[in-house]
Order: sequence, then C-alpha cells, then structure tokens
Amino acid sequence: MKIDIQDVTDTRKTLAVSFEASEIEAEEASLLKQFAGQAKIPGFRPGKAPVTMIRKRFAKQIGDELRQRVISKAYQDGSKESKLDLINVVDLADVEIAAGSPADIKFTVDIRPAFEISDYKGIEVKGMSTEVTDAEIDETIDSIRKEKAEFSPVERASQKGDYVKFSHEGTIDGTAISEIAPEKPVYAKMPQTWEEIGSEHSLIPGMSAGLEGMKTGDKKEIEVEFPADFTVEALQGKKAVYAVEVLEVRERKLPEMDEEFFKAQGVKDLDELKERVSSYVKGKKEQDRRSDIRRQVTEAIAAKVEVGLPQSLVDYETEMAMRQVVSSNVRKGVSQEQLEANKEEIHKEASAAAQEAVKLQLILTQIAEKEGIKVEDQDISRFIINRAYQSGKKPEAVAKELRKDQEQVRRIQASLLYDKTLEFLVDEAKVSDGE
Repeated sequence: MKIDIQDVTDTRKTLAVSFEASEIEAEEASLLKQFAGQAKIPGFRPGKAPVTMIRKRFAKQIGDELRQRVISKAYQDGSKESKLDLINVVDLADVEIAAGSPADIKFTVDIRPAFEISDYKGIEVKGMSTEVTDAEIDETIDSIRKEKAEFSPVERASQKGDYVKFSHEGTIDGTAISEIAPEKPVYAKMPQTWEEIGSEHSLIPGMSAGLEGMKTGDKKEIEVEFPADFTVEALQGKKAVYAVEVLEVRERKLPEMDEEFFKAQGVKDLDELKERVSSYVKGKKEQDRRSDIRRQVTEAIAAKVEVGLPQSLVDYETEMAMRQVVSSNVRKGVSQEQLEANKEEIHKEASAAAQEAVKLQLILTQIAEKEGIKVEDQDISRFIINRAYQSGKKPEAVAKELRKDQEQVRRIQASLLYDKTLEFLVDEAKVSDGE
C-alpha cells in the first residue's frame, strides 16, 4: 500500500491510497472463503464448493463487498498512516476494483486546521447588574395585572391602553390594496378587527396612533406608510389611506390588588407578592448576566486566533442557518416570492454566521481536548429529559428515536461538548461589575 497526499487548500487535501494487485487478491480470497463457508450449494457441503463456482454464482455480491472492503481499508489505513486529522470525506473518485488488478483510491477530504489557542482562562468580562429595583418590581406586578385585566365597553374617545374594534378598507394611490396584495386580505379590507391603542406592534404601521381619540361610530381616513422592509413585498415603502369606522371601544380594567387577587397569585399579601416577584426578576437578571458573559467570552476567544475553516463544515452550517432564517420568515408571513428574491442576501448572511460558528466550534474542540472535557452519559440523559419535556414525549421514546439516527446523536454530542466547554470558560472568566 502506498499513500500520497496533495494540498488543495490549508484544510482540504487529496488522499490517494494505492493497492497492489496481490493485496486486492488477498481481500478477494478472504471474501471467497467467507462466502464458501456460508453458501448452500446442492451437492456440496458448506465450505467444499469449488472457488470458481462460488465466484461465478455470487459474482455481484462478492464484487460489491470487495469494493466496500477495499475502500474502507483505504480510508482507515490511509488516515492512520497519513496522520491527517480528518473531518469529512468531500469526494471519492470513481474507481474500478477487481481481483488481479491494482487499485488507486482517491479521497478528497477536509481536515482539522492546525492552530494553537492559549490564555483562554481568566478572560476579563463585565457582568451586568442583578440588583432588583422597586420600579422593576412594580412594573412586573403591573404586567401580571394586565394579563388578568377585563375589558369593558365605554362611550368615550379611545385612549392609550384601550382596545378598539374597527373596520377598514385600504387604498394606495386610489387602487384597492385587495388588488395590490390579494393574498393578504388582513391588510386590505376587514369587516372587523382589533387594535390596542398605544401599542408598538400594530398590524398596520401607524394604525394605532390614527385610531387614538376616536369613539364608537366615528369614521375617518387614516394615512399610513409601510416601511421599506415590510413583510408584504407589494406594500414595501408604500403610502396608503385607510377608511376606518370604530365599532367599539373597550377600556382595560386592572384587577384590584385585594385578597382575591393575592390568593390567585398564591400569596397572602402584597409584601409576599413583591418578595416572589423580586426573586423572579433577580433570577431572570442572573440568566441574562450569564448569557451576556457567554457572549463576551465567545467574542474574546474568537478574536485570539485566525484559522482556516474546513469548507464542508461551513457549507453544512450555512445550510442550517438558511433553513432557520427561511423558517423564521415564513412564520412572520414573508412570501415565497420575497424569500426567493432575497435568497442571495439570506445566503450571504447565513454564510457569515456559519463561518463564525465553525471557527468557534474548532476553538472549543481544542480547548476541550486540552482540558479533558468530555460528554458523559449524564449529559446525554439530561438532554433526553429536556427534549422529552419540551416535546411532551416520554424519555424512553426520545431515546429510541435517537438510536435510529446516529448522525443526529453525533451532532447532539458535539453541541453538548461545545456548550460544556463554553460553560467552563465562563466559570473561569474574571468578572467585574458593570452597569
């Protein structure tokens, strides 16, 4: 066996493994013996049929198995002898493998780049404050009350916090929006819909502000302007006029903070409610603080090295990132046509994110090796329990599904290793108090 390595890039190589005819013959002889021992041929005891008969009768099976064995041996022996840190086989050149002939197996492979990272412990970062203020407690309690609020019809003009039921019909330069964007009737003409006055999340930009001060029975025209990046492509950057009629105004009535309200919250009085809310807010701030420290640590270690990126890993991460972007946009109502029109820009952004992700993965993998960080059985068990909780399935069912997809298991293990290593770096970071 001979091995030849050629550079394509810093992280991509061609690995050529050559076998002499005698080595292929030895592999075929081993296969013939195996087939002969298992084959049932009339007139012959197992293992006693002539080799020529075995070779003829099982020609295709033997040929397929011989090809698989030789390629597998080429990869295993080639990777071992070349001492390349292989990540992915990108391509396998077509090759004929037959007994009595030599064989040259040529792989195109991506390898882990050689680099060294140090000084990754004790990274200096700023920690967000976890102090809870009285104003934050009051704001959270107000949010709880708003969730439990009732809405009662009123005859007065609408004001911030009210909900208004109204009808609308929109036009752009005299043309009905139902003709401009027929697939999105919610922006064109509705016999009735609701809007919260003062909300920053109006379905139609500017509609909430236009409805403020109107009362039941009032009619008027409201001018709005759709932003340039609006989710409906046909409306992007357009100015529209909506003829609206207010059908009802409802006032938000917050529940009184009385014994009944406290009981519903599982507390006895306002002091106990504030104590519980304070604990909740502090817990959330501590989560935000750690998340921000992770971000700072991630940026710091990524800035410590410049490293070539295996293209196959970048391609995979780009594909995953694009799927997430497309899925997110579809949920927001972005049309397939708009996604197709922005495909190039989406791919550009996904590729940039993928390159950052791959670089971080390579760095975290090296740190994990240096520090002896590994994914243990309890890490997998914890993951399975969490996934079961999120999906509403039993842990046993989740584990059974994973056993059927070893590639997914490999990705999960890698993700757990990255997260575990990053948590190690966060624990080792030098945190000073920030704002």
